[in-house]
Amino acid sequence: MRTIKLTSKRLEGLVAQIVKTYQADSSTNFIDATDLPARDEILQILDLLTEVLFPGYTGKKAVTKSNVFFFVGDILCEVAARLSGQIERAFIHGCRMNKCDDCDCRTMAQNVTVHLFAQLPRIRQLLKGDVCAAFDGDPAAKSYEEIVLSYPCIVAIATYRIAHELYIKEVPLIPRIMTEYAHTKTGIDIHPGAKIGKNFFIDHGTGVVIGETTVIGDNVKIYQGATLGALSFAKDERGRIIKGGKRHPTIEDNVTIYAEATILGDVVIGTNTIIGGNVWIKESIPPNVTVTTSNPDLLYTKRKNNTKRN
Repeated sequence: MRTIKLTSKRLEGLVAQIVKTYQADSSTNFIDATDLPARDEILQILDLLTEVLFPGYTGKKAVTKSNVFFFVGDILCEVAARLSGQIERAFIHGCRMNKCDDCDCRTMAQNVTVHLFAQLPRIRQLLKGDVCAAFDGDPAAKSYEEIVLSYPCIVAIATYRIAHELYIKEVPLIPRIMTEYAHTKTGIDIHPGAKIGKNFFIDHGTGVVIGETTVIGDNVKIYQGATLGALSFAKDERGRIIKGGKRHPTIEDNVTIYAEATILGDVVIGTNTIIGGNVWIKESIPPNVTVTTSNPDLLYTKRKNNTKRN
C-alpha cells in the first residue's frame, strides 16, 4: 500500500483552508457549542427507554417476575438524570439561538422529563395495540415476540411515540435526533410532530414518509413506500419558506394505504377508505370508498428461443 506523506507546510496550508470555511458559520460546525445535546448519549437513553417499554427486549439483562420492579426502577433512575441533562442542554441551545436570557432551562428540563415518565404507561399501552395490529394485519407474523424483536415498524413507532412527547413540550433537537436515528435503522421516516392514534401498523415499511403535521386516526395500516407529504410551501416576501401551519394529510380511522401511494397537502382521507397502490392524491377523499388507478396497458412481446443445442 502506498503511503501518503504530508509535509508540514502542505499540512499547515490544508488546515488553514479548512478552518477558513468555519469562519462566520454557526450552522454546520459546533465549535464552542458546549450546550448542544450529545447524540450518542441520547441514543443510549433511547435504548434504555425502549427496554422499559419492552422489558428484556435487548437480552442484555435478565428480567424476571421477581426483579422486574427493581429493573424498571433502576432504568428510570438512570434515565432521569441523563435525559434531564440532555434536555437542559437542548433548551440552553434554543435560548442561545433565540437570544433568550430569562429561561430556567434546568427546571424546564426536569418538568419535561417528569412529563415523559408520566406518559410511559400510556405509550406502553399504545405500543401493545400497535403490536396487536401488526399481528392481525400480517398473515406472515407467527407471534407477538417475532414482531417486537424483528419488525422495523415497531422500532420506528416506539421511537416516534417517545420523541413525540418531547416534541409537544418544544424540546429542540432531541426529538429529531431520535426519529432520524430510527429512520436510518428502518427506512421509515416519521416526523415527531405527527399525531398518530391507536393500533397503527406499517407493513414492510421501507420508504414510508409521514410529515410533521400529519394526523392519523385509529386502526390505520400503511404499506411500504407510501408518502404523507406536503404539496407546496407558502413563502414570504423574500422567497423563504414560511414554517408552521397544517400542510400534511389527515388520515381518519380504519384507513388502509397501499404501497407507493402519495397523498399530499392538507387533505382528509375519510373513515374506512382504501387507497390503492401508486395513486397520487391532492384532494380530500370521502369515507367508505376505494381509490385506485386504472389498470395499465400491459404489452407482451414474444421472446426468441436462444437455447443452443449441443
